[in-house]
Amino acid sequence: MPALDGMRILDLTQYEAGPSCTQALAWMGADVVKVEAPGLGDPGRVLAGTTAYFWHWNMNKRSIVLNLRKPEGRQVLLDLVPKFDIVIENYAPGVMDRMDLGYEQFKAVHPSVIFASVKGYGSDGPYSQYLSYDMCAQAAAGTFSMTGAADGPPTLPGVTIGDSGTGMQLGMSILAAYVQKLRTGEGQHIEISMHEAITYYMRTHLANTGNWGRNPVPRNGSQVGAAPSGLYRCKGGGPNDYAFVLTITDTHIDKFYMAIDRPDLITDERFDDFMKRFERTAELHDEIEKWTLERSKQEVMRLLGEAGVPCAATMDTQELYTDPHLVERGFVKTMSHPDEGEVRLFGWAARMSGNQVEMVPPPELGEHTNEVLVSELGLDAEALETLRTTEAIG
Repeated sequence: MPALDGMRILDLTQYEAGPSCTQALAWMGADVVKVEAPGLGDPGRVLAGTTAYFWHWNMNKRSIVLNLRKPEGRQVLLDLVPKFDIVIENYAPGVMDRMDLGYEQFKAVHPSVIFASVKGYGSDGPYSQYLSYDMCAQAAAGTFSMTGAADGPPTLPGVTIGDSGTGMQLGMSILAAYVQKLRTGEGQHIEISMHEAITYYMRTHLANTGNWGRNPVPRNGSQVGAAPSGLYRCKGGGPNDYAFVLTITDTHIDKFYMAIDRPDLITDERFDDFMKRFERTAELHDEIEKWTLERSKQEVMRLLGEAGVPCAATMDTQELYTDPHLVERGFVKTMSHPDEGEVRLFGWAARMSGNQVEMVPPPELGEHTNEVLVSELGLDAEALETLRTTEAIG
């Protein structure tokens, strides 16, 4: 049985911060009904002219089309709310208020509802009315300032932790509220700020400076505070033909030297303690790179991994889809796309022995409008046609 069998969610979210959360809950068995606007629906459906973005964040959901700007559409939503445990939205500041839809309105029709809101900067404070996307929230939270070469400008990180990182924290909060509701019968309002959520991922670097925020953490590219460690060029010479090594203990270092057939480095007086290695990082790096340059990054990862040295090949994004480890573990899924044919997508990282949910493609816009309104509200064909005439549903 799915872990979250019985949990029901009305999903009024778009793009990624909200959909990443609701998709994760759907993969654990929650029934997620995505509420979309007429016309294009979630703008993520055609982001950058492709459906790939929408497919990556909206599997295992159903879709209904409601025009919440129409009184009739708004009323249908309020009629649906008592049938669900959770309502979640990530509209821009003020949008829900202008539609007179929020926690108080939902609570009036469903006293134990859990209502979750994603905002760029939260609902109060000097930035509360500012628009925000992943990159804006990351810049404001400091991730740009720590990313990039030491002598270069602040740099956009390559991952969307502003959106999906917020979504995962919201998912955890929703689960906690749901467990609390099962114990107490009471719902609550959850608000998460993307700006604040990103600081969760900043804490290690902030802590490692040991200055408690008195000075900024410097940019240092891929350099780490240990040697021998860092990126090493590998055979091939491509932009991602590198292996990353991180040696933390003396045992790691000794195994590293033995694996690259350089036992002499163990007793080499130039590198025989931490400070000497750190001060001569470049010199030691050159010695090691003589070995890595003769091998592919995959071979370096295999040899060092088998020797007990923390190491990883620097995979590019295309290689992830064919990575033998991810493929063998079933993490890479294949689905049939109506326009693209067979496409590959990634699964859910957590393996739960008590949760079995098949991954299914995302819904077409409004694919389940009739199904949901008939099953949940008992509407007949005449009532559905009346709502369509008023443009309340699609």
